[in-house]
Amino acid sequence: MKRWSAMAKTFTRLGKDIVMAVKEGGPDPETNAKLRAVIQNAKAANMPKDNVERAIKRASDKSLGDYKTVLYEGYAPHGIAILVETATDNTNRTVANIRSYFNKSDGNLGTSGSVEFMFDHTCNFRIASEGIDVEELELEMIDFGAEEVFEDEDGIMIYAPFQNFGGIQKYLEEHHIVIESSGFDRIPQVSKTLSDEQKEDVEKLLEKIEEDDDVQNVYHTMNE
Repeated sequence: MKRWSAMAKTFTRLGKDIVMAVKEGGPDPETNAKLRAVIQNAKAANMPKDNVERAIKRASDKSLGDYKTVLYEGYAPHGIAILVETATDNTNRTVANIRSYFNKSDGNLGTSGSVEFMFDHTCNFRIASEGIDVEELELEMIDFGAEEVFEDEDGIMIYAPFQNFGGIQKYLEEHHIVIESSGFDRIPQVSKTLSDEQKEDVEKLLEKIEEDDDVQNVYHTMNE
């Protein structure tokens, strides 16, 4: 049940990403780079093609409200910083819900900018490794601001600062390199180790936040 629930949450998140990409750049992936990236991620997550097409169609419906990306920042118990990325069509509802999760778990919702500076905003790409010389690719990618390029059993990973996403995507597409998935991450600059009991307190809050339909991603400074 937990696995199905996680999959449903992933599909909901991707569906919102598709809607936002279509509203921003139109329904044709050929001319909308953001939409192309989300469709690649949907394929990587095994999201059914029907779901993808339905989300694109839904986004073209003028009566559908716009989703807005809003970042919430706060502290869990034991001084753990938390960043919550949301996509919402009702910010009043979202902020009320997020605040209540923090309050009920002895945490507190902070003001904008209170913890965001503690995280590095990065982008990443996973590409197929077939026929690619990793060292050569790394030299090319350094020009596009890439900080890490390495191969593992699932292909090649590229990590770079958030603002370099468009340039790297364009380079890979122009060189016909298959992008299997891509995304963004917020990596804590410093993380904190807690006792098992303290960890439990933080995990209770994280679970409540992650279950909210408006929440896309949650980042924190606790050592896993």
